Amino acid sequence: MSSWAGRSAAEIAAAVREKRVTPREVVAEHLARIERLDGRIGAFRKVRTEAALAEADEVGSRAALAELPLAGVPVAVKDNLAVRGESCRNGSAATPRTPAAEDHVTVARLRAAGAVVVGLTNVPELCVFATTEGPYGIVRNPWDMSRTAGGSSGGSAAAVAAGLVPLALGNDGMGSLRIPAANCGLVTLKPGHAVVPAGIGNGDWFGMAENGPLATTVEDARLMLGVLADAEFARPAERGPRKIAVALRSPLAGVSVSRPYTTAVRQAAGALARSGHQVRRAEPPYPLSLGVTALQHWTAGTARDAEGLDRARLARRTRVHAALGRRFDGAVRTGAARDRLRARLTPFLTEHDVLLTPALARRSPQAGPWHERGWLRNVLANSAYSPFTPPWNLTGWPAMSVPAGILPSGAPCAVQLVGRPGTESVLLELAAQLEELIPWRRTASSTAWR
Repeated sequence: MSSWAGRSAAEIAAAVREKRVTPREVVAEHLARIERLDGRIGAFRKVRTEAALAEADEVGSRAALAELPLAGVPVAVKDNLAVRGESCRNGSAATPRTPAAEDHVTVARLRAAGAVVVGLTNVPELCVFATTEGPYGIVRNPWDMSRTAGGSSGGSAAAVAAGLVPLALGNDGMGSLRIPAANCGLVTLKPGHAVVPAGIGNGDWFGMAENGPLATTVEDARLMLGVLADAEFARPAERGPRKIAVALRSPLAGVSVSRPYTTAVRQAAGALARSGHQVRRAEPPYPLSLGVTALQHWTAGTARDAEGLDRARLARRTRVHAALGRRFDGAVRTGAARDRLRARLTPFLTEHDVLLTPALARRSPQAGPWHERGWLRNVLANSAYSPFTPPWNLTGWPAMSVPAGILPSGAPCAVQLVGRPGTESVLLELAAQLEELIPWRRTASSTAWR
């Protein structure tokens, strides 16, 4: 009997369409793996065992099975997006337990494409921080169980990295896809604004938050993005020489970048240069005010999402974050700071096709009860290891995390690719070239933590 857990989504969907395996067989095998392994990882808040099997049978009975791009593929959904019949807790004890009446549009598109939702994945409260823990458990990096998987799409990333599902849905308001993807050795793409429907929380963090895929291969990321966007991403962009800027300095003043991440960028840059791309060092003109702008938007978005919730049931770090954000709401709402940042960075990404940077500044913090620790300690830990992601939520431009290299611990390292609006296909094509030139292990071995 073939093992389907650990296979790519493209492989699984092809096998289901060709009737070499049924959706129920695929889903049952992944559910069994979740039951066996997730107790140590903590990826899922809710596993939909019976519902998922019933939905797998429904997919298998569809007349259009041979045309479904994600036929029978098990997927996990981040627990800040509505899944019909399930509560959406958003990592908090303060949110209602009421089951959702309808799927979020992205979940509906995945199901229409033949995917089966096997569960909802853990997030930090209100998806605020870049570590994932709270009342529903601590999410660990399957590659290094002493470390957090990252956040806020930490549960989704851990589930894919551990081979519990081949694909997961997450979202990114300040790096919440790219940070855990970088920690867990995954491919992700935060699409540009309005490429994929958002509808995240109370106003999408002022339009900065985007939904996107978490996958182990570029092919799978492209496949899922096409479904989410209801657009054609399956056809790769034409291969041709691109002008690539390589930047190693942190966008946030005072944050240093550790050697493994600068080494990963140099390795990726060298590989792309040998493939015919025009690669040169060039640092974007980040303003000194970037850190303040990011903090204002980060906290103000949280303040919006905390509206109507019982503050006494929120963790202290969340209450402080939201209280600070309420002071910034008016200034953030105008969009003036984001307009200035776009105006400052547009010439740079007009001169260069793509920007290549480290995905992170250093490895993720130790896994632990960060939700019980002080607000300042959380903010400093987050900023020290993930300074490279926020600028591209503020601009609304597409950005990817792609595995590249290995940390001394044996966990994956990663780089970030950034492009102009509308260049998602270009980023995916460059990522595919890196996948060919610097192959990565797709999933973590379970021998150390089963």
